[in-house]
Amino acid sequence: MNQLDQLKQYTTVVADTGNFRQMAQYAPRDATTNPSLILKAVQHADYAPLLAETVQAHRAEPLAAIVDEVLVRFGLRILQVVPGRVSTEVDARVSFDSAASIARARRLVALYERAGIGRERVLIKLASTWEGIRAAEQLEREGIHCNLTLLFSFVQAVACGDAKVTLISPFVGRIYDWHKKQAGAAWNEVANAGANDPGVQSVARIYRYYKHFGIATEVMGASFRNVEQILALAGCDLLTISPELMAQLQAADAPVARALDPAQAKALVLQPAHFDEPAFRYGLNDDAMASDKLSEGIRVFAADVLKLEKLIEELRR
Repeated sequence: MNQLDQLKQYTTVVADTGNFRQMAQYAPRDATTNPSLILKAVQHADYAPLLAETVQAHRAEPLAAIVDEVLVRFGLRILQVVPGRVSTEVDARVSFDSAASIARARRLVALYERAGIGRERVLIKLASTWEGIRAAEQLEREGIHCNLTLLFSFVQAVACGDAKVTLISPFVGRIYDWHKKQAGAAWNEVANAGANDPGVQSVARIYRYYKHFGIATEVMGASFRNVEQILALAGCDLLTISPELMAQLQAADAPVARALDPAQAKALVLQPAHFDEPAFRYGLNDDAMASDKLSEGIRVFAADVLKLEKLIEELRR
C-alpha cells in the first residue's frame, strides 16, 4: 500500500482545503476549512462563479451574513465529496467575544440545517482563546459540535478537554516555524525532525495526556510542513492534511509505523492538570511561542475575512 493508505489504518485522514474538486482523489473522511483556504479557493477560476452566485442570491443581506452564506455554500459542496464532517470557522474577529462566537456558530449551523445537513456533520471552528473555549462549552451543551483551532499549547488543550469540546486542532507546522525562526543559524534540521520536531512533540504530549486520562475530545494534528511530521504522528485520532502533502504520501510506499498508541499512553505516569481563567491566561502568556502564534493566527484569519468581504462588496455593487 502507499503511505496514505497505510496511514489510514491508524488515523482518520482529513482534507485541509477549500478545493472540493481536488480532494476527492484522496478519499478523506472529513474536511477542514478556514478563512485563508476559502479566500484562496474563491479566487480560483473554477470557484469564482460559486462565489458570485451566492453573493447575488443574498446581496441585500448584511455583509457578515453573506460571508456565512459563502462559507456554508463551500461546506455543502465539500459534504458532497466527503462522507463525514466539514469544519467551518467563525469569524476570527470575535475570538475574544463568547456571546458573538455563539451567535455566529448558531447561525452557521442553522444555515446547514436549512440545507438539509444535520449538525452531526458540521464542526464549528473557534480559536482556542479563553472566550472561544467558553463559547464551545456552551455550544456543545446545545448539540453543536466544535473544533478548537489555533491551539499551540498544553494549557489550551487541557482547557478544551475540561470543556468537553468534540475536537481540537493542535498545530504542528506553525510551532516548527516559530522554533526554527528563533534558533536562526543554530537550527539543526536533522536533529529537530520526526519525533524530535517541536510541533510533533506538542501534539504527541496532548494525545498521550488525553488518552491516559480518558478524555473523549478528539485530537487532530494540523498545519503540516512536510510528510515527516505527518508520519511521526501516525496513530493520532485524526490528521488534517493539504492535498499537496496527501499527493506525496500517495506517491510513496515506504512502511508507515504507528507512532501514537492509546495503550502506551494509558501506561504512562502522568499528573492531571486543570486551569481556571487566571491560570489559563498566565500559562498561555508564559509560553512565548503559543501566545505569539495564537495572536498571529487570529490576525491572519481576520485579515483574510476582510479580503473576502472586499470581494463580496465588489460583487454586490
